[in-house]
Amino acid sequence: MPLLLNIPTSKPNCGSVWVAFVLFGLSALNTQAKIVLTVPQQVRLSANFSTQQLTISWFGGEATTFDFNILRTEFNETVFYNTAPAVVNQDGGWYQWNWTSVEPLECTSLSVKIRSRDGITKSEWSEPQILEGRDLPSNRGHQMYPQDRVVPVGANTTFCCIVEEGQEFRDLLYGSTKMNVKRLSRRSYATTAVNQNLSGTTGTNVFCRFKDLNKLAGSVVFVGYPPRPTNFECITHDLTSAVCYWDRGRDTNLYGRRKTIYSINKRDFPVGKCVLPQWDGNWTLVAVNSLGQYSLTYSAELLHRVVPVAPDKLADTTHAWNATVQWQWPYNSYSTLALVCQVRLVSRNILLRNVSGVGLRSVFLPHLHPNTKYSVRVRCGSQNHFFKWGNWSKEFYFTTRSYAPEAPDVWTWMNRDNTVRVMWKPLTHWQSHGVLTGYEVTLWNLEENEKQTSNLSPKDNSLNLTHWASITGDKKAIATVKATNANGMSQPSSIMLGVIDDKSAPLAQTSYTSSGFTLSWQHNDNRTCSYLVEWCEAVCTPDCAVDWIRLDAGSTHVSIKDSIVKFQPGVRYNFSLYECPSTSPVLIRRWQGYIQELPQFTSVNLEINQQDCDVVLSWEEIPLAGRRGFLLGYKVYVKNNSNFTLLADLSPEIRTYTVKDLPTSTYEFIVRAYASAGEDTVSTATIRLKQCADGLILEILAALGIVTLLLTIVSCFCYKKRRWVKKAFYPDIPEPKLPGDWSRTQGPLDVKPFPHSMVHIIEKPERDFSKDTLVIIPEEEDYDGEGIGDEPVDTDEPQLLRYYNQVVDERPIRPRFPDSSVSSSSSIDSANTDVTYTGIQTSHSSLVFPSESQGFSEGFQPLSLSSGDRGEGYHPQMHSVALGGNLASPEPIVQPHHVGSGGYKPQNSWLLDSPSEGAENSPAPSLGSPTSVASTQFLLPDGERHEEKRQQPSAAASWFTNLLSSAKP
Repeated sequence: MPLLLNIPTSKPNCGSVWVAFVLFGLSALNTQAKIVLTVPQQVRLSANFSTQQLTISWFGGEATTFDFNILRTEFNETVFYNTAPAVVNQDGGWYQWNWTSVEPLECTSLSVKIRSRDGITKSEWSEPQILEGRDLPSNRGHQMYPQDRVVPVGANTTFCCIVEEGQEFRDLLYGSTKMNVKRLSRRSYATTAVNQNLSGTTGTNVFCRFKDLNKLAGSVVFVGYPPRPTNFECITHDLTSAVCYWDRGRDTNLYGRRKTIYSINKRDFPVGKCVLPQWDGNWTLVAVNSLGQYSLTYSAELLHRVVPVAPDKLADTTHAWNATVQWQWPYNSYSTLALVCQVRLVSRNILLRNVSGVGLRSVFLPHLHPNTKYSVRVRCGSQNHFFKWGNWSKEFYFTTRSYAPEAPDVWTWMNRDNTVRVMWKPLTHWQSHGVLTGYEVTLWNLEENEKQTSNLSPKDNSLNLTHWASITGDKKAIATVKATNANGMSQPSSIMLGVIDDKSAPLAQTSYTSSGFTLSWQHNDNRTCSYLVEWCEAVCTPDCAVDWIRLDAGSTHVSIKDSIVKFQPGVRYNFSLYECPSTSPVLIRRWQGYIQELPQFTSVNLEINQQDCDVVLSWEEIPLAGRRGFLLGYKVYVKNNSNFTLLADLSPEIRTYTVKDLPTSTYEFIVRAYASAGEDTVSTATIRLKQCADGLILEILAALGIVTLLLTIVSCFCYKKRRWVKKAFYPDIPEPKLPGDWSRTQGPLDVKPFPHSMVHIIEKPERDFSKDTLVIIPEEEDYDGEGIGDEPVDTDEPQLLRYYNQVVDERPIRPRFPDSSVSSSSSIDSANTDVTYTGIQTSHSSLVFPSESQGFSEGFQPLSLSSGDRGEGYHPQMHSVALGGNLASPEPIVQPHHVGSGGYKPQNSWLLDSPSEGAENSPAPSLGSPTSVASTQFLLPDGERHEEKRQQPSAAASWFTNLLSSAKP
């Protein structure tokens, strides 16, 4: 109210205000009265069940748009609700609107309501109108919709099944596919087939199955295409009528009463061709079926669409090298028509020839072959306004006449056994020009001008010239071959005969491919001769098949396939390239190859032998006929249990193998030849090795070597350690160490008593002959009558003490100094030993010897070193027997005085007669040490001699003792 505060206070004009309010109210009531819409009246429903279209019409309502609400009556479910404009009929004021249902209208009852709308203003709904379906209780039977529907490929179709009263729904099948269903009413079920494919020629079945398997409802749907014909045109054959053609195009897949109907200028024609009696110049083709229609138009002038018919009644006129073919036309109008005709001539190959002319009725065919059958066909077209060729005539056959044959292709071939053959290729039917009657072969010796002729049958294709060696030989000769038939003789074919060197040309391998054996070489630009390639089996018999091919000069390669020589797998073929084959053939290149290599070889003949401890395997070369591929080598195996061990992979040139140093056992060896395709069959040989002499000798030598080595090592060791070994096992026996110079010449020790040395006889007991004694005898005295020698004795020399050993020693005494004249004479019989004492002095007493004047007459007695039973003197090493009777009775020997320290002292005391005696007078010193004339060693006591005898080393070890004794310093 602030605005009123600004108005000056005055008396209000109440009348004008009330007038304004009244006017405003009246205008509002008038506007509201204008926007009130009427409800549509007299609503009517009209259904087209084949198209599933519902037409709704009503009267009244001034609105331009209407709301439509369509429901399923039984379940009161909304099917369609939308606002759409309607078309009004100006004459009667009726409105009409069409709605297409997805589901067949027969499936269930539909309720339709309409109301007018103008913007947001709308009228009330009209009374609902019901389109009754076939699921009413009054229709008790089962039903399926739609029936026999035709739909295009890719369409979606909804099918519904109405269940019979009292039955239960089970499922719904489209063909063999179980579909998902939707319930529309109490008895109605629906499903939709999406993106349908072409159906069969009789359509696709749709089944509705119930719980009661005996009852079934179904329908058929046809899925196809609308018509679309192509290539529509009209031509004339007789220059009067019109013949129209078209292609049906894509198959519609609809047949029977649903097939496509064609019409030209409103005249129906069931096929793709129609004949119109007059040329119209303009034509329209219309094609119609259940899914739509299609139309084409065509326009042309008469002379621009002339297509002649096929020539008829062909005939011929033939010769050996040419022929003429005639025909006729069915229309007289062709006699003035300019035509062009095409002739198709077939014999070995196909030949097309074109001829032209007005009203053309014949054609001349040159360059034919004699005695050859031909087939011919003719077709024609308009020459001035050519549109297309007419149809071919029927095939017509004719045969040319015979003629003299062609000259045969001649070649010469020499086998490994120097068999020479003249060969020629059999003439084909194309070359013989008729039936052959034979061949004539002539050999002409150029040097002697000598000829020989031979006639052969038509089946022959070679002649062996071995029996014509007198003509061929090393001389120049020409072979000429002619072929004959009923019409004459061919031109001669000649070749120069001669020996061709097949070893100088290089040899290579070739392989087989899809194009055959490919051979290539380098061309010599300086040569202008042609080439010839010959091939045959590598193992060729005198009558084997040989083939060849001639090539032009300058050729560098060729591919060879089967011909007269039929190529077989596993067979080797030879290929030879000749230069100048007609005049002077020269072999310049060779090849070998297989169409296919096989692993099967002829088994090698394996031989096995033993050489000492080695096994030698040998085998022969596989013959060429036994090879199924290029031999790459041999593999040698040895069988170990069930396994094979590869010993060697040998080259093809090696056909022997040695297995060395095998122990004695049984061995099985296998040798296999192999090629690129694999190994051949097994060739085995078994051998039982014997004991080899070399092995035994080697074993013995090895054992001896080992023993020798061990002995050498032990000897070296013992030699290095000889001092230790000698000390440990053979210690030195001490020698007497005497003062003074003892280095005099070895010989008998002469005991010369010094003048002051005397022996005082204190007691002279009776001699005990059981004791060993020392007896002083002259040197010249013999024992038992045997003198020592005849040499004179120096009486001035001291007396010898002869030692009598009472036990005979069986061992011979070897004098150390055999040249000594004073050595004792020893024998096995006497067993005596001469003992001398040299320069033994004592400080207290000395031995007393009788003077020379006394001699032995005074009864000098032998010296005894024992006194009574005490035996303090020298005792022999062994007990001896009693001396002989020639020995004087012993005299009592004076007990010597105790020996002073200044006299001789032996290193070891002599043993006494008995332990008791030694014990009684143990301090008694020894007088000296007796020395044997034959030995420089001390004489051992009796017990030690026996011990030494028992421990005497064997002769086998004497060398070792000598070795050790040599180690003395």
